[in-house]
Amino acid sequence: MARIGCTLLSAALTIAIPTALAAQVPGGGTPIPKVVTKDGRHALLVDGAPYLVLGAQVNNSSNYASALPQVWPTIDRMGANTVEVPVAWQQIEPVEGQFDFSFVQTLLDQARRHDKRLVILWFGIWKNTAPSYTPDWVKLNNTRFPRMKKRDGSDHYVHSPHARATLEADKTAFVALMTYLRDHDTQNTVILVQPENETGSYGNPRDYGPDANRLFAQAIPRELAGRLKKRGTWTEAFGVQADRAFNTWYTARYVNEIAQAGKAVKPTPMYVNASLSDPFKTPEPNGVASGGPQQDVLDIWKAAAPAIDFAAPDIYDRNSRNVAAYLNGFARPDNALMVPEIGNAKEYARYFWATLGRGAIGFSPFGMDDTGYHNYPLGGVLDEPTLEAFAMKYRVFNGMAREWAGIAYERPTWGAARPDDGSPVTTVMGDWAITASFGEWQFGSKDSTWLKGDPAPWASQQVGGAIVAQLSPNEFLFTGDFVRMGFAARDRGPKNATIVRVEEGHMQDGKWIMDRVWNGDQTDYGINLIDRPVWLKVTMGSYR
Repeated sequence: MARIGCTLLSAALTIAIPTALAAQVPGGGTPIPKVVTKDGRHALLVDGAPYLVLGAQVNNSSNYASALPQVWPTIDRMGANTVEVPVAWQQIEPVEGQFDFSFVQTLLDQARRHDKRLVILWFGIWKNTAPSYTPDWVKLNNTRFPRMKKRDGSDHYVHSPHARATLEADKTAFVALMTYLRDHDTQNTVILVQPENETGSYGNPRDYGPDANRLFAQAIPRELAGRLKKRGTWTEAFGVQADRAFNTWYTARYVNEIAQAGKAVKPTPMYVNASLSDPFKTPEPNGVASGGPQQDVLDIWKAAAPAIDFAAPDIYDRNSRNVAAYLNGFARPDNALMVPEIGNAKEYARYFWATLGRGAIGFSPFGMDDTGYHNYPLGGVLDEPTLEAFAMKYRVFNGMAREWAGIAYERPTWGAARPDDGSPVTTVMGDWAITASFGEWQFGSKDSTWLKGDPAPWASQQVGGAIVAQLSPNEFLFTGDFVRMGFAARDRGPKNATIVRVEEGHMQDGKWIMDRVWNGDQTDYGINLIDRPVWLKVTMGSYR
């Protein structure tokens, strides 16, 4: 049985790294990264093979060479393999038509020295909906680059997505950036690009200027009508959400045109990120980043922006029920899941497991540098225990990240993070029920007489989680921390079910290598992983 499991695991990886995709491109460079989809699962291919983004996003103003010495020690301490860094329009084109890519080159050089990949965040006309990262010549020329109009005719703080001059200027700068990357990054240190940042508008759901009003009175575009099976004007098709749907379409079209032009130069995968709202309510148009890619308007973005590879949630909500809903909303057969921003407080780290268990291609806490800025209460203070909460998880993927990415592309996966109330979480994979429980000592249970009045130190902490991949009908690969895992027959499943074998091991040349077998105390009270995550392979069976 163990040998069968090794064969299946190796086969999954072989399928996930096809030879054609691993071929070198002309000129001696590496293949340009791409997002691929099969059977509703996704992978980010880097150098022709599945890649898992173990990311870290720096603070907004760490996008200068002077700040980088305070960035790399934190990134290295985490064990991240990828860094997300802004490149601002005001930074590369301070004077119209005159471009300065010195920071971009410095960033490329230093990332290569630290053996890190990069995700470039283009801070153009939208940064958290605002134009704060535009050049002065854009900010101060409201005639050429008009802001949205409010219902009373006054200016709103957000630039209009309908202004052709704004789009052309933004696009010109973005294409210049992509051209520089094409010419100076043939080894593809940059693996993803995010055009714009948290698009949309707060407090004014759309532009109410004359040009926008004329468009609003027309029928919705055919592409959108076909996808959503709606017809009529915006009001007829969307009712009270019409203003928001309208702004979503035209914002997405704006971003799509920028992405399409950039990809024409270098087709690096591109994604958009969303400032979120309550996942269980339809947002009030004035109270959300109207125009952004929240989960309830993803279909509008999909229709309007085919050049965008996926949309991604920026998660700054500690509530476990809400986080699960966000992850479920963005993990779709037509949308690869990645969390490009999540709070850097310690309790957010457990959502790493829930994210990867849904087949995600990446995860990245925000504000991961030592420049002295902390975005509390969205995040936390980046002290050593907080860093370790993320680093502990990244370490277990040292030498395993690509293997996991390949497995997740080929095999069913599941993940759980400790809910706020600490209750167990259960799923069914094939014939087997798998349960993650939290707050337990490794030996004994909460009901054990010798543990009465002596709870585990982590029992009251918001820590813990696990990921599981089903390698074959009876074999599972998993890891996690501060978690007890139980494997049993599902309802009406195999009779006389038992755990046949629990192996700790590692991957070598695409094959599972067993280091030792867990038994006795290590498995009598569930399979427990606390502060030293390792990879375990469980084989289930039944006796006659």
